[in-house]
Amino acid sequence: MTTQPRLRIAMQKSGRLSEDTQSLLKRCGLKLNVSDRRLLAHVTNMPIDIMRVRSSDIPGLVMDGVCDLGIVGDNTLEETALERELLGNKAEYIRTTGLNFAACHLSIAMPEEFDYQGIESLNGLRFATTYPQLLNRFAKEKGIELDFCLLKGSVEVAPRVGLADGICDLVSTGATLEANGLKEVEVIFRSKASLIQTAAPLDDSKQKILDTLLPRIQGVMKAKESKYIMLHAPKDKISEVSLLMPGTETPTILPLAGRDDLVAVHVVATETFFWETMEQLKELGCHSILVMPIEKMMG
Repeated sequence: MTTQPRLRIAMQKSGRLSEDTQSLLKRCGLKLNVSDRRLLAHVTNMPIDIMRVRSSDIPGLVMDGVCDLGIVGDNTLEETALERELLGNKAEYIRTTGLNFAACHLSIAMPEEFDYQGIESLNGLRFATTYPQLLNRFAKEKGIELDFCLLKGSVEVAPRVGLADGICDLVSTGATLEANGLKEVEVIFRSKASLIQTAAPLDDSKQKILDTLLPRIQGVMKAKESKYIMLHAPKDKISEVSLLMPGTETPTILPLAGRDDLVAVHVVATETFFWETMEQLKELGCHSILVMPIEKMMG
């Protein structure tokens, strides 16, 4: 009996990215059999296996062809690619699609008392970082010389204990920097999660699985960024109403029973729908305005 090939996806074992990834896969209809004690999880309704590893291992597993796909932060992906290129190791991959979660940015931060007067203020200083390759690339692009010490954790304490002049680390809210007496002075890299694919061609069976999975992922991402809008609008104001609701397609216009002056308008809006927009619609004579989330989209 021939065993059907299974697509292998690498994801973070634990943490915020792991939670977001599992949520994404579940919204795509995958039934995950995940156990905290097991590094390999199985999808029970599709021929897919999930390898649960450290984030820093994901790019290498995909680049080396051990896993067919990986979901990883762009910061980790770019740092790993630069490091592997420096060492002469294989660093090819395909960035299949960007994902709209795990947003953060890599920044240089200095003690609050540091007198920052621009990039040149950093020349010749020493930085503690987990991302030496991204920091080094930034320095070369800006034409300055920087030194660094590599730390895998507790980067924020380095200036306080005299290990470095400043730090280069990931920032989400900035609360950790503030708590450690640091201020953000330069953003050097902006990151979200990405779905990446091995550069080696997939066999027909695995490609077929991916061709099913990828539209689902893209549909979930698109739905998350969209809203379904329903309202009643004056028939003679349809053009003005449409301009306030940019969507993927032209609005659907439906008659209302017993009303010749009003119509129902339905549209998928792909941009943020603000209270101000609703107020503008009301000024045009619209009412019964409903803004609803979309769970799935396709086509």
